[in-house]
Amino acid sequence: MAFSKILKLILVGAVSLTGLTLGSTTIASAAGGYESDYEMVHKHWHFKGMRGTYDKAAAQRGYQVYREVCSSCHALEQLSFRHLGDKGAPFYNEDYPNPNDNPLIKAFAADWMIQDTDPETGDPIERPGITADKFPAIYPNDSAARGSNGGALPPDLSTIVSARSGGADYLYNLLIAYDSPVPEGMVLSPGTYYNPVMEGGKIAMKAPLSDGQVDYAPVEYMYKGEMKTIPAPEATVEQMSADLTEFLAWSSDPKLEQRKTAGFATMLYLLILCVLLWFSYQRVWRNVKH
Repeated sequence: MAFSKILKLILVGAVSLTGLTLGSTTIASAAGGYESDYEMVHKHWHFKGMRGTYDKAAAQRGYQVYREVCSSCHALEQLSFRHLGDKGAPFYNEDYPNPNDNPLIKAFAADWMIQDTDPETGDPIERPGITADKFPAIYPNDSAARGSNGGALPPDLSTIVSARSGGADYLYNLLIAYDSPVPEGMVLSPGTYYNPVMEGGKIAMKAPLSDGQVDYAPVEYMYKGEMKTIPAPEATVEQMSADLTEFLAWSSDPKLEQRKTAGFATMLYLLILCVLLWFSYQRVWRNVKH
């Protein structure tokens, strides 16, 4: 009887979950009540799965897209420059286990101007960034950000993949869906653009990417003590969107690889322990009738 009740609850929960999933698909495709035939693209992301890892080459290109395109409006509030060179990060180099010594990370930091205070006079100054600095705010406050973006507040991107329902697929589709036709009857107010992935179908950000917008260079990275080179792909909207999503997926969960490695080792240990316990049980109680 108890088993039947449990089975019934499981079935009811499964039906409810299916309904929620179908409902969310309908909302995404309806675009605020206006029918849209846009179909979500579900890419294979390297970081998915039990042993998933980040595609370092794609994440490096993604940082380039962020720096050259997105950083004019969107901040990375949760990251410091040194995080780019941590183990598992896009620009990790085995020769520089301390990212503060990594010359590439130093160059990235120096590419930004940081608001600081002169230690002698106390006057506000601007100086090139150092590896210990956090990525700077793009605007001095939310009011200035809204004033520069037609009243819309550009979200911080450091945790955007984890913060949005749909994760990496949501962000990727948001970036590539701008060329979808506007549904019949939908009226876009000044400063808004149509995007079927956005809730309501309207977004304050115009299409940020266009073909050839970024000049990709070959990516070099260290793998098992050997320098590898990956040729530069064509900078299409789809390619840049995938690369940016890969980078922002890492920024949302920079310790993913270490966590999965530790989790796999833990599960393997527990499996071996269970086998040993089972054999021990059989040996200890072998002469006892059950």
